[in-house]
Amino acid sequence: MAGARQAVGEARRIVVKVGSSSLTTAAGGLDADRVDALVDVLAKTRSGGEREIVLVSSGAIAAGLAPLGLRRRPRDLARQQAAASVGQGLLVARYTASFARYGVRVGQVLLTSDDMSRRAHHRNASRTLDKLLAMGALPVVNENDTVATDEIRFGDNDRLAALVAHLVRADLLVLLSDVDGVYDGDPSRPGTSRIAEVRGAEDLAHVEIGSAGKAGVGTGGMVTKVEAARIAAAAGIQVVLTSAVHAAEALGGGDTGTYFHPTGRRSADRLLWLQHASTPQGSLTLDDGAVRAVVEGRKSLLPAGIAGVEGDFSAGDPVELRDREGRAVARGLVNFDAKEIPLLVGRSTRELARELGPGYEREVVHRDDLVVLHP
Repeated sequence: MAGARQAVGEARRIVVKVGSSSLTTAAGGLDADRVDALVDVLAKTRSGGEREIVLVSSGAIAAGLAPLGLRRRPRDLARQQAAASVGQGLLVARYTASFARYGVRVGQVLLTSDDMSRRAHHRNASRTLDKLLAMGALPVVNENDTVATDEIRFGDNDRLAALVAHLVRADLLVLLSDVDGVYDGDPSRPGTSRIAEVRGAEDLAHVEIGSAGKAGVGTGGMVTKVEAARIAAAAGIQVVLTSAVHAAEALGGGDTGTYFHPTGRRSADRLLWLQHASTPQGSLTLDDGAVRAVVEGRKSLLPAGIAGVEGDFSAGDPVELRDREGRAVARGLVNFDAKEIPLLVGRSTRELARELGPGYEREVVHRDDLVVLHP
């Protein structure tokens, strides 16, 4: 364990995620003292730029509640987006002023899951974040709540943080909230203890993980944090999950919170987003040969292997690839509109090109835009 925590302290590129409950009051509105306390830790951690930090910050909707006269977080998307519109400006202004005390500039980056599963958008986001870091700025990332629809929302910033950590090739992800780690039971009850480290899913197999935060202003709970930690760990990134008050200790490699050991290796950036951040807009049913080609051979999906289509999607949308029993075996970005697919089913690309034109001599889903879903 000591070696793992030492690696935490030596991590050079770090993504830190902080939840609404750590920045705001339950009634809404930013708590300036809490923001300043977090900024103090992050600015000192940067130590003159030797360590790079990307901050994924919740709090926009919560910050917009009081200014709009809302007593609690609204349930409908339109009012959430209105609150985010007011609150995001307040949130970034607060960070800008607080980091300015240390001569650190911040840059705002707002993302939707739709941005990140599309190749050009993904590449642009990666380039922007890399350039901000190279220029000595500290990116502040949030979901673009003002425009995201239910279909293209991450739903919580924990998962967004895990995917951003992969996007920027981070060495470490630190998830900060109002709970100081994963416990083997309800932390408020006597006799429960903190789980210091997690090496794999089996370490949490018998643990009941709570789903609600204390403050009532966020969307995520411990379930989303553990899932985010698993996503990052599977992508080869070490994770520390702890409370915001222990941020300095966590970033310094101290024995706080729950440490998740990396369980996998890095994969192509965009495929992790496609697997964990995209919402399929329809599905394609594959014949047995196509299932084998896609799953075992990691080949592209050709028209000849399609047995059926469901949904109303456009070219570029994410779709599920299913076997004949209806099991999802893969997910990918489709190259044709849903209404075009029936013309292609079961036919060779050469035949389609001859009848419909050279634009049809291509894959329905290219292997570079496809991720196999493991059970």
